Amino acid sequence: MGKRGLTLGKFAPLHKGHQLVIETALAEMDEVVVIIYDCPEVTEVPLTIRANWLRKIYPTIQIIEAWDGPTVVGDTPEIKKKHEDYILGRLKSQKITHFYSSEFYGKHMSEALGAINRLVDCDRQKVPISGTEVRKDPFKFRKYLHPLVYCDLITNIVFLGAPSTGKTTITSQLAHEYNTVWMPEYGREYWETHQVERRLSLEQLVEIAFGHLEREEAMKQQANQYLFTDTNAITTYHFSLYYHNSVAPTLVDLANQAALGYDLVFVCETDIPYHDTWDRSGETNRNIFQKILLSDLILRKVPFFQLRGSLDTRIQVVKRVLSHYRKYSNLLELLSPNV
Repeated sequence: MGKRGLTLGKFAPLHKGHQLVIETALAEMDEVVVIIYDCPEVTEVPLTIRANWLRKIYPTIQIIEAWDGPTVVGDTPEIKKKHEDYILGRLKSQKITHFYSSEFYGKHMSEALGAINRLVDCDRQKVPISGTEVRKDPFKFRKYLHPLVYCDLITNIVFLGAPSTGKTTITSQLAHEYNTVWMPEYGREYWETHQVERRLSLEQLVEIAFGHLEREEAMKQQANQYLFTDTNAITTYHFSLYYHNSVAPTLVDLANQAALGYDLVFVCETDIPYHDTWDRSGETNRNIFQKILLSDLILRKVPFFQLRGSLDTRIQVVKRVLSHYRKYSNLLELLSPNV
């Protein structure tokens, strides 16, 4: 039998300290098993998401999701035995030769497994970080987080609406107030550079949707808890229908993806004065586009908040929603009378 290493934890969230332990095991072992615990008392990030971080970053390791694992922490004989019995039960007949950790439990767990106690960076000299520190301020310690992990900690909020409904002003102002970044509408920039007689081709509209999404993903790495996004591929989809009476299959896919891709959706209403510019099509078209957009979101079953009134009123509504919102929670909880 080859060498089989085991490590375990909550990975809440996965950080470079955890990765050092896993990568050390991968370098030294023939096989690596990772047990990851459900821990709702520590983090709201679901076990499935945390396990998928490991699967995507380390596709060769074996993941065991410990949905019913013991959550009590301590070094009493009773607590130790509870953890040991659980681990042995989950491993079944798998023989572990090395137990990897940087924690006090490495000694008793390796003894229970009949394995070598392989301690890694116990004094945190190589990676001076802890999960507790990261949970308190992911933005401050984001250099210790894999981009995939950090992305899943960001709340991405999109603002939709017809032209001249305040999306750009609202997203930029909110980003300033929350000390974070915002994602401008890439389509406007692209249109100004590439339009011919105020029109773009079907293929160019696909390029807009792709370009916007790529920039959006990059902006998440700079975001501080929130990313405020101006527009998405659903808007591009409707521009394609409006001007071409047709949509490229790729853009259809991107619009479908956008319907599921945001934590919160706000629709800016048309009850503010229309600001006409050379790149817009008039107030009548604004009202038509708004009706089409609202109908589409309802048909797609995308939950959204409508923003009405002055720009300041709209911003205050968003801030009130955010004060109650938790990224990994039931969105319907926001419908309580307090919101």
